Amino acid sequence: MASSSRNNKKYDVFVSFRGEDTRDNFSSHLYSALSRQNIQTFIDDQLNRGDEISESLVNAIEASAISVIVFSEGYASSRWCLDELVKILECKKEYAQIVIPVFYRVDPSDVRNQTGSFGNSFSKLEERFKENSKKLQTWRNALKEAATLSGFPSQNIRLESKLINEIANHILKRLVDQVFRPNDNKNQLVGVESRVEEIESLLGAQSKDVYALGIWGIGGIGKATIARATFDKISSDFEGSCFLENVREESQKPGGLACLRQKLLSNLLKDKNVSLDIGLNFRRLSRMKVLIVFDDVTCFSQLESIIGSLDCLTPVSRIIITTRNKQVLRNWGVRKIYEMEALEYHHALELFSRHAFKQSHPDVGYEKFSSKVMKYAQGVPLALKVLGCFLYEREKEVWESAINKLQRILHPSILEVLKISYDSLDDKEKNIFLDVACFFQGENVNLVMKFHDASGFYPEIGISILVDKSLIAIGSYNQIRMHDLLQELGREIVRQESINPGNRSRLWHHEDIYEVLTYNTSLPSNLSAEKLVLLEVPGSSIEQLWDGVKHYSKLNQIIHVACKKLIAKTPNPTLMPHLNKLVILILRGSKSLKSLPAEIFNLECLTELDLSDCSKLKRLPEILSGNMSCLFLRGTAIEELPSSIELLHRLGYLDLSDCKRLKSLPSSLYKLKSLGVLDLRGCSNLQRLPECLGQLSSPILLNLAKTNIERIPKSIIQLFVLGYLLLNYSERFQSVQKPPFLLRGLDADHCPLQLYSGIVNDALRIQHIGHLLAVRWKEMLEKGDFSMDKGHILLPGNEIPKWFKFQSVGSFITWEMPPDFFNNSRVQGIVFSAILAFSDRHVDCGRWFSFSFELKVKTTKDCGPLDTRLFQSRVNYVESYHLHLGYYMFCEEDFNGFWKCNCIPEAVHFNVFPPLECQCCGVKKCGIHLLHTPDSTNSM
Repeated sequence: MASSSRNNKKYDVFVSFRGEDTRDNFSSHLYSALSRQNIQTFIDDQLNRGDEISESLVNAIEASAISVIVFSEGYASSRWCLDELVKILECKKEYAQIVIPVFYRVDPSDVRNQTGSFGNSFSKLEERFKENSKKLQTWRNALKEAATLSGFPSQNIRLESKLINEIANHILKRLVDQVFRPNDNKNQLVGVESRVEEIESLLGAQSKDVYALGIWGIGGIGKATIARATFDKISSDFEGSCFLENVREESQKPGGLACLRQKLLSNLLKDKNVSLDIGLNFRRLSRMKVLIVFDDVTCFSQLESIIGSLDCLTPVSRIIITTRNKQVLRNWGVRKIYEMEALEYHHALELFSRHAFKQSHPDVGYEKFSSKVMKYAQGVPLALKVLGCFLYEREKEVWESAINKLQRILHPSILEVLKISYDSLDDKEKNIFLDVACFFQGENVNLVMKFHDASGFYPEIGISILVDKSLIAIGSYNQIRMHDLLQELGREIVRQESINPGNRSRLWHHEDIYEVLTYNTSLPSNLSAEKLVLLEVPGSSIEQLWDGVKHYSKLNQIIHVACKKLIAKTPNPTLMPHLNKLVILILRGSKSLKSLPAEIFNLECLTELDLSDCSKLKRLPEILSGNMSCLFLRGTAIEELPSSIELLHRLGYLDLSDCKRLKSLPSSLYKLKSLGVLDLRGCSNLQRLPECLGQLSSPILLNLAKTNIERIPKSIIQLFVLGYLLLNYSERFQSVQKPPFLLRGLDADHCPLQLYSGIVNDALRIQHIGHLLAVRWKEMLEKGDFSMDKGHILLPGNEIPKWFKFQSVGSFITWEMPPDFFNNSRVQGIVFSAILAFSDRHVDCGRWFSFSFELKVKTTKDCGPLDTRLFQSRVNYVESYHLHLGYYMFCEEDFNGFWKCNCIPEAVHFNVFPPLECQCCGVKKCGIHLLHTPDSTNSM
């Protein structure tokens, strides 16, 4: 059976009717309704009738995707109508034509059995054709078959206008679902159905205002495809609908925004000659339920010019906006954003195969090549389609050559689409993007911030904009992530700066670097080592720093050495003075590196030195001075630190994890006044800590997990008592000695238990300690014994403490407060509590979860968003149930803001992100306790 498709059909709908009954009323109104929906409709109101239906009429029926039969009282008295009916049913069988009967003021059973007034009409025809019994039986069979089809009895819908609208909407939906979509988009809609269902669910949300949904993601990820599929599926449920394609591109044309507004109004109002009175048009819209898709919006002004605001639409209307820029959605008050993700592997392979092989799977012998394309495209539909079309019917040798070329040169069609987002950046943002693409994929965002801050690129706002434009993402553990195609875009932009690598702004490929640094090819004379800001040599075979670079006075502005071929054998400290602008030096994974020149610590601007996994590095040179804030020695062969490390006065992060040869720590460590993190995890040969470590004067996170330390020096107890210690115990320590000093600390009168204090080790399961801590917290907070505006601790337990007046099961608490709540000076802040639960499947992912506490307020003024995030922290996987205790002290800015908007608190909400799928996880219970001034007796 052949399927009906728009590609080979001239008409969408053929209408069969009895002219004398409905030509001037029902049928003409139906034709108008279908035309307003842009449904191409054939209606026979001009053809001359003969003894037989004309060839033109037969052709029109065959050329239609749907036939609508309007059964009226006199329909069966016309042999032409009945011949049309027979032909329509033949097309239904042969071409799978859709047939929709409408029973206009007649009963379906009368049509089926030729009874009643409808039967009387047929009886008149029987008299004329009583000699042609075969013809009569054909007509009877046709009437019986058609009357059994699902249709529209007019007696069920009293208002004729409503009946016509329902028929027109039903026809549009059938066209979309069964005619247009299956064939026209069979290559594009792989993996779309589940996403459309998700968006449908989001659009169905109850809202007092017009509900707007943003679809956000990188170029080519399929935003428009999903939006179009959703639009096609649900548009028939709305009185008016419009899909505005390519808003960015169209708005750049002369008068483009005005044309888009005209198109919007014409489509929604179904009026091609829509009035120029904009106010009148939007007043008309305010009474309609409409669906609008704004595709590829790049700035707020585009939406503002086209529609102004959402206030002109009814609350039951729905808006979808596709964009690469999240800020556009924020500016327009879009609260729900659907982030487009790459296709799953099996869907990606199917989409690629449909274009490359014209089937749903690769040809035999092309599986390996297809797998390489999957790795390259990373689930981006644009890349899969472009490459599939490019490789279609090409020989294997061409496939192999093309795939190898893609590793170095981005396909022009893909580059063109992705580069749109890059072109919208300013110069500083472009520089940050190119640096991430060339150097910083997977690096910690703080490192990248430091680097670009030193370069004067304002990284806080720059990185934020790149995230909003979906050019980068901040993943778990604060690592910067960039899609492989975007990384290749950035590198291709740099490659296009010059055919000579030495003239490019950035070098990252080891062959280019080796050539430039060793043979001094193409280096501009105005560049020198003094301009070097980042030098990274991870995974190289450098043995010592450094003589292999013959012309280090002509280094490029940024050099990234990611190679195993750049070898230096003879130390040359004279290079160091030329690197006086170096901020970050990364030698991570340099397996052959054995020593460092002492001058490296003297570099005035050097703030971070990463020597992680330099497995042959056994010692550090003596230190004379330095401004270093981060020193990473993880996985090195260091046995001890020089006592002169005390001269690194700004050192805040010292990572010695997995230094398995480390035997001792210098007593001078206590002089590091800025030290906040001392990570000794995995130092299996370390058995003791220096006694004087307790003299540290700043809060510190001390990680002793998987060490051989059995005893904590008594001096360090003072750190806990002062609230300065965040301790992660080793299993050996816990099994040999229980921590009695914790109990002592709890009983101490001066234990403030601030942000850095508490047990906070996930393995410690002592319920009574948790209870004592919670009680001590209450006493401390109510006395005002705190120095920070917010803090939190994590304790074992599955119950909210009884002193929390407001409690609830789940993650939401509603409350009623007096109108002067924020004007009441006795209210200082809020203590919150939440029981967190995690599933065992999270134990291996080693991930952090973002935990937040939001205050929801109602206002009497228009002050924008009503949700205020008061607190956010990161929580790692914890076994069993844990109690998260925290507090937030209102500042003057809070009070002023709340007061201006006449805010009254009405609810609090706790969130864990990313959402935990299983119901057994997340926030199980929560509680709120209000903090008042110590002399207040008010207990609201």
